[in-house]
Amino acid sequence: MDTILERNGYRVVIGEAQVYVDHQANGRSGHMSHAMAEFAPGKVIDFNSNCSGVRCKGHSAFGWIEYRISNDGGESFGAPRALPYSKQAFYDGVFTVSVEKAVACADGSIVIFALRNTTLASVCCEPWFTPMVLKSNDGGDTWSEPTEFSPYKGRIYDAVIRDDIIYVLQFCNDGTKHFTGNSEEHRYRLFVSRDRGEHFEILSELPGDTNGRGYGALLFDQCGVLHAYQYNLNAEREMDHLISRDFGKTWEICKPCYLEKGIRNPQISLIDGIFILHGRGEKEKGFVLYSSKDGYTWDSGYYLETEKRLCYYSNHLLLTQPNGDSRVLIQYSDAYKDACVNVMHRWIKIQ
Repeated sequence: MDTILERNGYRVVIGEAQVYVDHQANGRSGHMSHAMAEFAPGKVIDFNSNCSGVRCKGHSAFGWIEYRISNDGGESFGAPRALPYSKQAFYDGVFTVSVEKAVACADGSIVIFALRNTTLASVCCEPWFTPMVLKSNDGGDTWSEPTEFSPYKGRIYDAVIRDDIIYVLQFCNDGTKHFTGNSEEHRYRLFVSRDRGEHFEILSELPGDTNGRGYGALLFDQCGVLHAYQYNLNAEREMDHLISRDFGKTWEICKPCYLEKGIRNPQISLIDGIFILHGRGEKEKGFVLYSSKDGYTWDSGYYLETEKRLCYYSNHLLLTQPNGDSRVLIQYSDAYKDACVNVMHRWIKIQ
């Protein structure tokens, strides 16, 4: 049964949780790597990691990346396929791969961003090497050879596409000491590609203090303003907020967004004029959903999941149904034992 949240002038409709990847059946796990993209009408590619359920009690990237294809707008998915680049890297033992973000271009090509993680650290999802880019021009049947995304070590936190230009947010921090910023050299940088992922260039460096900052989200609003959000380890109820009125060339620092239940790993979407924010709650408690009319002021939040666990990494995809209605598919990890997780789906609609 759907859960309906009454808000000021609109309702948020939350579907029931559905198991997308049943890792429990095989004693496996799968944190992060929740990239999704719609590469043709109703055709969705959806990624997940298939990792050890033993190493770090399941909270690691020690494994490879799989993906599935949906031909009915995310209602059902085909059999899992291994991403060859990630499987070979795992077999070689040089690094593991995470794929947290993907975009689809106007010609149907799929661009994915592959983080390269060391296998030597226990969780093997940090420190990071330089990220890589791969493309598929045939709906995920084959993939290009990987190319280096940028010369900076670090993690790609978001990628969005507008007018067939790809905008990518990278936090240039190799994660040697911590995944949040701890040096003047640790900066958020915005990259763009104007040739559908063949080449990327730096467009701007985001201003502001990066000490204790990590994660990040990008979103264009209805007026073409680009919003960037950042997690603040030192104030988990205050999410950094910046805007650009010139497509990412220059930035303004806004007042931090107050979030009553806190936020980690924020993910932002816009559906029917309403902003949707989801991520882990303060001190890793629960999986929280917020909504907003403007992206600046947010409601009190709602726990989609309430337990304090090492999980709830997430992502989403905005999809339009044949009848024209829009809805957001949220994907997230949910623990079934220790830090071993299944991968879950939920639908969100606005009325």
